[in-house]
Amino acid sequence: MGVRPIVIHGEPVLHRRAEEVAIIDDEIRSIIKDMDETLEASRGVGLAAPQIGVGLRIFNWKYPETGAAPQRGVLINPSLRIIGRISQEAPDPEDEVEGCLSAPGYSFPLKRSDHVEIAGLNPDGDEVRFEASGWFARILQHEYDHLDGYLYVNRLSERYAKRWKKVVRREGWKVPGHSWLPGVDPDPFGHDDAEDASNSPS
Repeated sequence: MGVRPIVIHGEPVLHRRAEEVAIIDDEIRSIIKDMDETLEASRGVGLAAPQIGVGLRIFNWKYPETGAAPQRGVLINPSLRIIGRISQEAPDPEDEVEGCLSAPGYSFPLKRSDHVEIAGLNPDGDEVRFEASGWFARILQHEYDHLDGYLYVNRLSERYAKRWKKVVRREGWKVPGHSWLPGVDPDPFGHDDAEDASNSPS
């Protein structure tokens, strides 16, 4: 299929736990290929299968500063362990801002752990395990949340949650049926070729 539409907040698949992948077959590999093409077209740094309407526990990423991990990758049926504690301080409104391809055009500050460990299967069925820190750790937490039916906006502090609720009402994102197509529709985050990947949504 190639690049697929990205569904937006209000679509039921985004708000329920995704199912485990029972077997990695040609259908799963085709979904992963479409996810890779969709992520590339979106100029994001991560994409979870529910964001293209597929309720399976798969996500991919494309990010240049991953440490020992590959700069591009896919995890199937991942498990994530928080290592670094999440500060109770207010998030930095400049350095801790997240965006999401399923909440296009909006970004809000959010505290995350700076250190995680993640494990899962690659498309060949081999187990993969590594630790991540910094912004890459944030990306992994963001994508893993999607597999459990959470968007980052569900974790906002009260101050920013109120702003998000106003967005949902204004955009009409309480109901299903909203999506956008990367590479065809205007980029909701206004990326250009010089955009810093650390500011990209997932």
